Amino acid sequence: MWQYTDVVQEHFLNPRNVGEVENPSGTGDVGSLACGDALKLTIKVDENDTIVDARFKTFGCASAIASSSALTEMIKGMKISEAEKITNQHIADFLGGLPKEKMHCSVMGREALEAAIADYRGIILPMAEGEVVCECFGVTDLEIIRTIKDSDLRSVEEITNFTKAGGGCGKCEDKLQALLNETLGTIPAKEKVAGKPQKMTTLQKIKKIEEVLEREIKPMLRQDGGDIELIDVDGDDVLVSMRGACTSCAKSQMTLKEYVEKKLRELVLDTLTVEEAK
Repeated sequence: MWQYTDVVQEHFLNPRNVGEVENPSGTGDVGSLACGDALKLTIKVDENDTIVDARFKTFGCASAIASSSALTEMIKGMKISEAEKITNQHIADFLGGLPKEKMHCSVMGREALEAAIADYRGIILPMAEGEVVCECFGVTDLEIIRTIKDSDLRSVEEITNFTKAGGGCGKCEDKLQALLNETLGTIPAKEKVAGKPQKMTTLQKIKKIEEVLEREIKPMLRQDGGDIELIDVDGDDVLVSMRGACTSCAKSQMTLKEYVEKKLRELVLDTLTVEEAK
């Protein structure tokens, strides 16, 4: 499971500056509810180009809320010229770090700030004019190229962690690899191991795990009156619930590790770890 710093937990449980600035000088709307993450940032700027107030409304996970809260605390009292230099890494560092799979939340904060400053200045951001590469999350080629450069990304998996692009259906992965190659120079794509994807999205991973459970694992467990149900997949951590006779069997944990986990590692991904839901 993901490990969050104390600062992340504090800003999630007690977020600062929630809401909207009245008569804002600039507004930044990024993400969308359909994509699972959305952020609206409003700022108030005085006659000296100083951000005197900043508030946010976020729809998303703990990291999204914490990143948005941290961002508002960071920029209040800053000159616009200082605020526009803030990167997603600054936001992550303020929080004491974020899990690699959640870095897109800090990127969303940076994008909202840029959009709010652009609105204040009455200009259109070039990023908004890019070509959509990831239709699932509406990520453009210009956003991807910039993130590759800014965060020194070196793989499609890292692009997904920082932008969410490729984290849905996975159809855009070839385009992401091409953008990565073009941005960094010609980088040959890594060969895929036969029968096993080099990188799987969460949705692909869940589907494959469910297939293996139904085809390989459940029939064996049901022979002895047991069963198993998939509860959640978090990165490489698979959470399951043992059912039927397996709940009272003294050897259920051995079955979980020596059979279920080994079978999923063999047929899905060799880095999976299986745990029982408590």
